[in-house]
Amino acid sequence: MTTIIPMRPMCMLLLLLGLFSSVNQVAIAQVISPKTSKPENEANKAKISSVRLRNFTEDGKQITRFDAVGDAIDAHDGEIAYFEDTYYLYGTSYDCGFAWQNKKAPFCGFKVYSSPDLVNWTDQGYLFDAKTPVWQTRCDGNTYGCFRPHVIFNQKNHEYVLWINVYDNKSGFRVFTSASPTGPFKEVAEPTLAINRDAPVAGLNNGDHDTFVDDDGTAYLAYTDWRAKGAIVIEQLTEDYLSGTNRYVNSVTPERTEAPGLFKRGGIYYVTYSDPNCGYCSGTGTSYRTAPTPLGPWSEGTKISDNSCGGQPSFVSTVKLTEDSLFIYGSDLWNDAARNEALANYFWFPLTFAADGSIQPIVCEETPALPIRVGQPDKQASAAQAKGSPSQASATEYTTGCSINDSLGRQDQVFVASQTGLLSAVSVTAYKKDDPDAPLELAIYSEEGASNSTAKPLYSTFLPADSLSWAARNRFIRPNLRVSAGQRYVLRVRSAATVGCYGLAYAAGETSSESKMPGRNKGNIPGTSEAGRTLKFQTFIQAKK
Repeated sequence: MTTIIPMRPMCMLLLLLGLFSSVNQVAIAQVISPKTSKPENEANKAKISSVRLRNFTEDGKQITRFDAVGDAIDAHDGEIAYFEDTYYLYGTSYDCGFAWQNKKAPFCGFKVYSSPDLVNWTDQGYLFDAKTPVWQTRCDGNTYGCFRPHVIFNQKNHEYVLWINVYDNKSGFRVFTSASPTGPFKEVAEPTLAINRDAPVAGLNNGDHDTFVDDDGTAYLAYTDWRAKGAIVIEQLTEDYLSGTNRYVNSVTPERTEAPGLFKRGGIYYVTYSDPNCGYCSGTGTSYRTAPTPLGPWSEGTKISDNSCGGQPSFVSTVKLTEDSLFIYGSDLWNDAARNEALANYFWFPLTFAADGSIQPIVCEETPALPIRVGQPDKQASAAQAKGSPSQASATEYTTGCSINDSLGRQDQVFVASQTGLLSAVSVTAYKKDDPDAPLELAIYSEEGASNSTAKPLYSTFLPADSLSWAARNRFIRPNLRVSAGQRYVLRVRSAATVGCYGLAYAAGETSSESKMPGRNKGNIPGTSEAGRTLKFQTFIQAKK
């Protein structure tokens, strides 16, 4: 047996691309499975196209979204912004092990993903380096944490401005600027706000927020006043969007609210919010209020969802179309207040309005088609998809689950070698939870050998627990194993861990018979492997010369 430690993400990408250096030499094995922005350049204007977003499978399971290279998207409690024909998803990362109120947990930072169509996403990395001692001191598990990155564009200064929520200073926020929507962002002076300016430093002063730019270029910050027990404040920002002006309205909502989303439609200003507030709550309500100006007067609240479709409201993103705008509501589908939320998913839905401007109730079950502007794919995404990496555009929908734990020790997946040659690489999309006390083993058997409890694997290797992330990511091994065309093999994933678990990404749902797909998961060994799952994995074979 061989023990290996997975390479860094960039090495993984280079490995993947290298394996496809010759199209004639590489084949993918057959899987056996059961079933407000900058002005646009008119010459490059994106076309309007219908895109369908899926949040849940037909049987109600949450769908995990993956980026262009097949890793789960890890950006939470942020927003979707639209700049120059491109959608950007900003959010807090949990992949490195951050867990709210866990004093030993590191701070992972803030990530951004880009997309031409809200479906295919490319990881653009971190907004700034959060591994420094300064940022670890400000945001790690010894503190209350740092959350909710929001980015707006200042047309006058030609700068992107990032606001994040922190708890190490008086205002509750830190501000950054960048020439690019993906950063790197550079911190500027701490902002001054009208509310709680005399409060103690590093207290629970101001929190959850949203940024909004009006049609005339005036920007506003909607934020939560924790010292008023969760009332929402809206304050006008300075011309550079870097601080408050002391022009504000407080008590937009009563206590026990948070997570405002401020936007404008047809001359009416709206603010959505969590009603009630609930840290990492998997199913709190969403309400909204309206006003003729951002500074009020604001109406009474109206509830449009009792459970935010299994999550907590996060944002409302405005996407300008040719003659109208699309308002995309987002809620974080938190992982049952797990503290580490690397596995949390998303609910995205276009808000609809009645003739009087009122927002109609959110319908969780529907998967509506969105008439959005679709830009050009990112070069990295195009290259990855051309080389065969998993794509969100694929018809396959995946979810995640703790597949390897004390009671369920392994998961098997059958595959067929498409040609005779060298099985040079195998990837499986895996993660860890609650610090397993044993490594994860990946082994390859012949199909006959997999059913024999005494048979030795053709290849086996171990991935140490500390080499896996908390978010589902591709993990590569290099068997360099000779395989024969048409032969059936089994990829077995297992562990002796008695603490925590290892999770795998797998196809969500299953077909009724093998005739609808090439085959099925080898999950029929009693008490050892969960049947009815198709693992998210890939095999790469170099053809025999």
